[in-house]
Amino acid sequence: MSAPCEFLSGVIEGFYGRAWSFELRAAYAGFLAESRLNTYLYAPKDDPFLRKRWREDWPAAQLQCLQALASEYHRQGINWGVGLSPFELYRDYGAPERRQLRGRLEGMEVFQAPLLAVLFDDMPGNLDDLAARQAEIVADVCAWCPDTRILVCPTYYSFDPVLEQYFGPMPDNYWEQLGSQLPAAVDVFWTGNQVCSASVLSADIAAINTRIGRKVLLWDNYPVNDGAKRSNSLYLDKLANRDTDLARCLTGHLCNPMNQGLLSIPALLGLAELYGNAEGAQAWLLTNLGADTWRSLQRDSEEFLHRGIAGMGAARCSELATQYEQLPGAAAAEVTAWLRGEYTFDPACLTD
Repeated sequence: MSAPCEFLSGVIEGFYGRAWSFELRAAYAGFLAESRLNTYLYAPKDDPFLRKRWREDWPAAQLQCLQALASEYHRQGINWGVGLSPFELYRDYGAPERRQLRGRLEGMEVFQAPLLAVLFDDMPGNLDDLAARQAEIVADVCAWCPDTRILVCPTYYSFDPVLEQYFGPMPDNYWEQLGSQLPAAVDVFWTGNQVCSASVLSADIAAINTRIGRKVLLWDNYPVNDGAKRSNSLYLDKLANRDTDLARCLTGHLCNPMNQGLLSIPALLGLAELYGNAEGAQAWLLTNLGADTWRSLQRDSEEFLHRGIAGMGAARCSELATQYEQLPGAAAAEVTAWLRGEYTFDPACLTD
């Protein structure tokens, strides 16, 4: 399958914590098609065979589900791909490791996926030659997968100083070196001025484009809610505060949704307004969330956002959970589960 050359718009399933079902992932193909968005990247942090156990093949049942998922996206005309996070491979990348990586990629050829992401995010990065080591890995991937569009997430993927607090000081000229040494066709992810950026302006993107020597691909961490603070809330407002002319300075714009997949659709209406078909997205929302659930969400969205579980307290959460569990459909069930604490943040998820 030839690598897509168009502007990528859609979703990256790249969050920590409770994962989506394969049924939900398949449903997103329909949403993206109706919204005229074109991309879905499978990269959940809870899949150990993408991260700490990346050298191992998926169990047969999971591989079969992934093959079916790839086929469904191909049928719907949506670019589908996998995000592989070969954990700290850049620390020791000799002949044995090259063979392991190539073997893993050969096993993934069964998907015939047009996209492949190599993700170095959320790993220690305080190595003087970090950019060169990562560029070497990516050059090999490009050589082994010549018909695939390759996406890369740097270790330092934002101007946000919090990354250096967690992953060590960024090497001098990291972005400049990475940009100059990566193959020209490779897309580089960027989350904006912050890891979770409240706004994304064209001028901000121009600043990193200059540093890295190419247009970046926006990994938009909205409406994701997988962190200790953000898991307290549901983010139901449409994506906003993104410049309407971002497409001229990006190679794509992918949103990282919430652990609650159907409840992420209202936020993604904003992405459809920027790049796709907002009317189609709205129609899909009403059909798949249900009119009663959608009305209830609109009524409660401010409370879910600003007070959240902690602010509402046990009694109010229980009251609302009782209301939502009486509504039909999977979206109402997601609200009920969230209110009953089934999505409570687990710090252990960040170490996997």
